[in-house]
Amino acid sequence: MITGELKSQVDKIWEAFWTGGVSNPLTVIEQFTFLLFIRRLDEKQRLDEKKANIAGIPLRNVIFTEAQSQIRWNSFKHKDAESMFALFTTPQEGELSVFDHMKQVGEAGGVFAEYMKGATFMIPTPRLLDMVVQMVDKIKMDDRDTKGDLYEYLLSKIATAGTNGQFRTPRHIIKMMVDMAQPHKEETICDPSCGSAGFLVAAGEYFQQNHADWFHERDFREHFNSHMFSGIEFDPTMLRIGAMNLQLHGIETPTLIGKDSLSESNADIREAYSLILANPPFKGSLDYDAVEGSLLQTVKTKKTELLFLALMLRMLKTGGRCAVIIPDGVLFGSSKAHKQIRQEIIENHKLDAVISMPSGVFKPYAGVSTAVLFFTKTNSGGTDKVWFYDMKADGYTLDDKRTESKENDIPNIIAQYHKVSAGLSQAETVELSKARTQQAFLVPFDEIKSNDWDLSINRYKEIVYEEVQYDAPKDLINDIKDLDQQRAEALKVLEGLLG
Repeated sequence: MITGELKSQVDKIWEAFWTGGVSNPLTVIEQFTFLLFIRRLDEKQRLDEKKANIAGIPLRNVIFTEAQSQIRWNSFKHKDAESMFALFTTPQEGELSVFDHMKQVGEAGGVFAEYMKGATFMIPTPRLLDMVVQMVDKIKMDDRDTKGDLYEYLLSKIATAGTNGQFRTPRHIIKMMVDMAQPHKEETICDPSCGSAGFLVAAGEYFQQNHADWFHERDFREHFNSHMFSGIEFDPTMLRIGAMNLQLHGIETPTLIGKDSLSESNADIREAYSLILANPPFKGSLDYDAVEGSLLQTVKTKKTELLFLALMLRMLKTGGRCAVIIPDGVLFGSSKAHKQIRQEIIENHKLDAVISMPSGVFKPYAGVSTAVLFFTKTNSGGTDKVWFYDMKADGYTLDDKRTESKENDIPNIIAQYHKVSAGLSQAETVELSKARTQQAFLVPFDEIKSNDWDLSINRYKEIVYEEVQYDAPKDLINDIKDLDQQRAEALKVLEGLLG
């Protein structure tokens, strides 16, 4: 859990950027990320140098040569503002500048270094650079939890800054989806629209919190650090932010792909993952020529929210699972494409659950109603009964302020989903099938099919109306007459008092 002191330090750095003329939230986070990375490079080499000295062997992975000592964090942080700024912006006597070195550091810098080609130094003044370097230097980043918490809090600033909120899925919703999916030891996990990599980070945290003993196994550690996590993102800035987020949460070398997931360039990714967790873009529209051909064979549409569902089916291994956030329109849209993708998932694969979420979940940036789909790729059907849950509250108020609230259905959703997934008795199945007035209930395949593959919870939920008794019209008229008489008498009294 992030401490008040750490929050205060991040807040001061954020404020320094804004007052120093860097006002775009993504730019602030990116520049902050660069400084964290530069500091991390120096700390990494200093640790390796200590180990090499103790062992009496040469340093293997050299990040900084002796000639580059002045561009190391522990050196330039002591210089005056003008000299420090010059080291960042001007090559020094045939050597690289601090920033150019960071961009060319290669494999020694980890996965983050691979995505630095388009990085731009955007801190405008020596004074601002010096101020921010000194504040970043004071942050204690001794363990994985502190590093991860710091970056999570930093990313939350994207939302609170009032712009670019589309890049941030609420973390408690991500955690709910991961806890429901319960990733296993051999999992290969992907987010095809990873943004800041929140889903991948949450999956990593799930293992840290629930299966810490697995990290004692060498095979699991290697799989966790190198092969378990994959993300696809076309925005280079978000790719760099996501890479740093993963590294600071202890995931050393994830696979991050800088491409458009829906394009032809990703056509070779097929049946590669056992679990997909995602919140793909809503309301986008592409030209048919820009979309990979096999996706159009599954669903003929230009709408990104439908194309991403087709993409996930293609990317999943047989038996692989998916948890994905979709706009409500996907559940009940009447176009041929909407029906086509719903039928594909329900009839040819296994739809496990539909979690309907209230429209305030993504406020203040979007009021759109959303849902979470859970399905399994089978290529042979398997949908028997679909579990529906009508979420009323997520632990926060549903207005623009989104302050914490005691009303929270998420623990109940997770517990009930696991119970249903584990298998219900015949009596429990019958009871849950009849519970159409409750928040959770089961709907059989045949009923969904007969409703044109409609997955809107309102199609199946029964609403109980309370009978209200009203007085007879004759009695209401008599009451009105009595009130008129009382008003007339009161008026006479008032006239008498006034003389």
